[in-house]
Amino acid sequence: MDDLTFGKRNKRGDWAPDGRIETAPVFTLPPKPLAFLKWLPHYFLPWNVLFAASAVAYWHFIVPEAEVLKTFHFTWILRLFLVKCVAVFLFYGAFELRLYILRAQENRFKYNGKFPGDNKNPAFLFNSQNADGIIRTFGMALPIWTALEVGILYAYADGLVPWVSFAANPWYLFGIALVMPIFHEAHFFAIHRLIHWAPLYRWIHSVHHNSVNPSPWSSLSMHPVEQLLYFSSALIHLIIPSNPILAIYQLHYSGFGAVVGHLGFDKIELGVEAAIDSHAYTHYLHHKFFEVNYGDGLVPFDKWFGTWHDGTKESDARMQARYEKRKARANAATAAK
Repeated sequence: MDDLTFGKRNKRGDWAPDGRIETAPVFTLPPKPLAFLKWLPHYFLPWNVLFAASAVAYWHFIVPEAEVLKTFHFTWILRLFLVKCVAVFLFYGAFELRLYILRAQENRFKYNGKFPGDNKNPAFLFNSQNADGIIRTFGMALPIWTALEVGILYAYADGLVPWVSFAANPWYLFGIALVMPIFHEAHFFAIHRLIHWAPLYRWIHSVHHNSVNPSPWSSLSMHPVEQLLYFSSALIHLIIPSNPILAIYQLHYSGFGAVVGHLGFDKIELGVEAAIDSHAYTHYLHHKFFEVNYGDGLVPFDKWFGTWHDGTKESDARMQARYEKRKARANAATAAK
């Protein structure tokens, strides 16, 4: 595909899509029903349906019976962990192999024209962004993911929280499933703003922001505190009446969905004229500029709080104006001491 028919490339080789990024037409006033209907299939396809299907398959083929879940035992806990390791390795690894190792698309649709594996970087373990990401993913993120999942499954099996069945309440559970991505966005925005507070940023979030040029293994490359906060969105299913499959879906949405925003490519080519949109540009701009796009645009939190960057020069100017105001306040505070 010719990526220049969809965007432009600067002298450094960085590619950007034409036009401006728009938030989802869900919370717009006045309502835009035609735009909403046109957007609606993208809410489900391809990612949300994929993660929901993976949760159903995981529940039926991997998770043991409820009687087994009532007792913590090394064998079934280890099984859940190892299955996740294999699934993440295959899912993340497929993107890494195609886009960054084989470079099947070269740098077509790649936001940052450079490939992080081409240069060593002392900010990462072993001077390697990939090595750092892989170690943090399998050494910390997946154990935390597994621990939360085990605790949630135990709570359901032991009757500590209400277990709502699909047979008895299909529409209620379907409604929860439908709004789970919206809840994920709200939860992600809240914790993301929290860990951008200067002390927490230095201690916690700076680890993730070492990946200025993100790639698949950057997705869960975080400080363990951030990983715990990130996956904690699934704890909502211990608060509201729900179902363990939906809790697993929430975890899969977080765990597998993280890679989508860190692909570094706008489109994944499937052939000469076919491609899947990643919609990763919103989060890429956050990695590039640090203090914009704390959410992904499903809910327009950034527009409401004045931190939205739509990829245009106008947004660059607004961002720079915010920097200048903050710098002026900091200088004034220093001069007053």
